[in-house]
Amino acid sequence: MSLAIELDVKKSVLCIRLSGELDHHAAEELRTKVTEMLAANQSKHIVLNLENLAFMDSSGLGVILGRYKQIKAMGGEMVVCAISPAVKRLFDMSGLFKIIRLEENEMKALQTLGVAS
Repeated sequence: MSLAIELDVKKSVLCIRLSGELDHHAAEELRTKVTEMLAANQSKHIVLNLENLAFMDSSGLGVILGRYKQIKAMGGEMVVCAISPAVKRLFDMSGLFKIIRLEENEMKALQTLGVAS
C-alpha cells in the first residue's frame, strides 16, 4: 500500500490529509510537497489529518517533526487530528503529543487555529 497525499489550503492553514502508509519510501515525497505548498501559499499553520493513515514508521515521524519545526519557525502551529489508534500509539511513544496538539477531527482543529470552515 502506498501513501496518498491530499493538500488543501483554508485561509492561512495548510490541511494535509494522509491515506495509506507513511514509510521511508513516501517520506521524501511528503516532505517536498509540504515544503512547496508552505512556500507557495504563505500558510501560517498546519492541520495534519491522519484518519486514513494505516501505518507510519520512524521516517514518517521525522517528516512530521521537520514540518512542525518549519511551521514553528514561521510563528505558526501544527495540530494533528482524527488519528488512528496504531499511529496514535507511535505519537505517544515518541513524545510528539508534548509539542503537537491533538484534536478529535479536522473541523475542531481548524476552529482551534481560528479558521472556521
